[in-house]
Amino acid sequence: MKQPAIQFAILVTAVLALAACGDRPEPEPAAPATAPPPDIAEPADDGGEAIEAFMARIAEHCGEAFEGEVAGYAPESEDNAFSNRRLVMHVRECLDGELRVPFHVGDDHSRTWLLTRTEDGLRLKHDHRLEDGSEDEITMYGGDTAAPGTPRRQEFPIDQYSVDLYERTGILRSTGNVWAMEIEPGEYFAYEVVRADGSFSRVEFDLSEPVDTPPTPWGWPELDD
Repeated sequence: MKQPAIQFAILVTAVLALAACGDRPEPEPAAPATAPPPDIAEPADDGGEAIEAFMARIAEHCGEAFEGEVAGYAPESEDNAFSNRRLVMHVRECLDGELRVPFHVGDDHSRTWLLTRTEDGLRLKHDHRLEDGSEDEITMYGGDTAAPGTPRRQEFPIDQYSVDLYERTGILRSTGNVWAMEIEPGEYFAYEVVRADGSFSRVEFDLSEPVDTPPTPWGWPELDD
């Protein structure tokens, strides 16, 4: 009668073996042969590419001139120095890191916009000359970009030099100026200024129809052909 005892012993052994298997921890999955690279954040755009694209859009028209008109002005009760006068911008000189764009208002050839690439962004200055070529009392005002901007639009909050200039000459309403320029290739170029009191002026130039080159701006040398 040993056979039932042997069978019982085998059954007990099997049950114990199964119980032991249930207590074992699940094996960890094998690591992949090559781990995926960690996520790498893209470097922040400091506006350099947008500024270069903006400058390039203007430089495409180097040597050309375009007629413009007042596209917005407020308050309307004030005199607008640009109204009823022929407005012409001339992309006159395109240098490495600088564009020189005279802005002719009727027979007044005193204004030249200077756009200069800086280490941190883009600078706009207004070079004003008298008819004899000497500097106007109110000249070289403007500001630097404070934000990256886009290839289409750049804004220039007033700098401290210009605040001091306006305070010294009594033009207090302009001490909070923000200038802006916009360009849509083949369509228009716009120049505007917004003051802290809400007044503003905007001029738009038609880039689809070049006009004759205007006279040399006051105080600047003739260009070689």
